[in-house]
Amino acid sequence: MPDTKKPRKPWGGTRLRVAVAASVLALSVSAPAAYAALDEGAPSSAPPKTVAERGKAYVETRLYFGTADPDGGPAVTDRQFRAFVDKHVTPRFPEGLTIQNGRGQWKDKQGTIERERSYELTVMYPESEAPTHDGDIQRIRSAYKRLFNQESVLRADDTARVGF
Repeated sequence: MPDTKKPRKPWGGTRLRVAVAASVLALSVSAPAAYAALDEGAPSSAPPKTVAERGKAYVETRLYFGTADPDGGPAVTDRQFRAFVDKHVTPRFPEGLTIQNGRGQWKDKQGTIERERSYELTVMYPESEAPTHDGDIQRIRSAYKRLFNQESVLRADDTARVGF
């Protein structure tokens, strides 16, 4: 009598479905824990950081300075910008600052898209000193606009936790 049973496949049919289902279940249980650890920046078994460990409350102010003269005159040079920082920024923020070169664009008063070389200046100061530094930042912006014939100096403020 001939054998009517089908040959058995080592990972076919029910066995394969069970193995796939078990793998999916294992991944779905462990994935949220792994992502939670990434979100916190530390393994889930690590104790949460205290406020003191994360630093003190600071304000981060970024100023964006364009360099093109809207009237077609020469652009602000690196030397001129460094001299401006030395005279108008450093005395108000002697603790430190960061300057980055950039390329930017914006729409001027006439509606023209201006593309120009720019500088991004970042200063950070304790939140408690924000009222004093607010005036300092406004004086820096006004001086730059006046000295270099600029329509605007963009200001962006954010809060941060800072530790040294």
